[in-house]
Amino acid sequence: MALLDTLEWRYATKKYDPTKKVAQEDLDKILEAARMAPSSSGLQQFRVIVITNQELKEKIVPVAWGQQIVADSSHLLVFAGWDRYTDERIDKTFDKMNTLRGLPLDSTDEYKNRLKGQLASFTEEQQAAHAAKQAYIAFGLAIAQAAELGVDATPMEGFSNAELDELLG
Repeated sequence: MALLDTLEWRYATKKYDPTKKVAQEDLDKILEAARMAPSSSGLQQFRVIVITNQELKEKIVPVAWGQQIVADSSHLLVFAGWDRYTDERIDKTFDKMNTLRGLPLDSTDEYKNRLKGQLASFTEEQQAAHAAKQAYIAFGLAIAQAAELGVDATPMEGFSNAELDELLG
């Protein structure tokens, strides 16, 4: 399916059959699309939390403004942007990137240090907002991949961030 055809097919599912489950192979492809998403400076400043535990999904329903679709979905994907940029997070990300590329760990130090300085000038609120934008890019690619696979999905924002953070730890 071409991308535009895929997007033409895509819609926000309003109700799920709780007896139907997304195949693991399809879920893996959706998560891989999110992982491969471009992000500012290549930091991938988010994580995707996959929730399949029915009891936890039921606890999330009131936090998600009573949206039963949360509990009825086979998989709930939460795209969580970093709350702030820290030297430790940035160092860890660059070390992993350099290792995967077979580069010496110090090969990107100049760029990494310049980036740290730039991000340190952001307020915590600006840092969280910046990371959230990066999570949205990954989210968009995950939704497109789900559509490509014919997997129903429901993008949603209707939830309390603080309460969800508390539930997920």
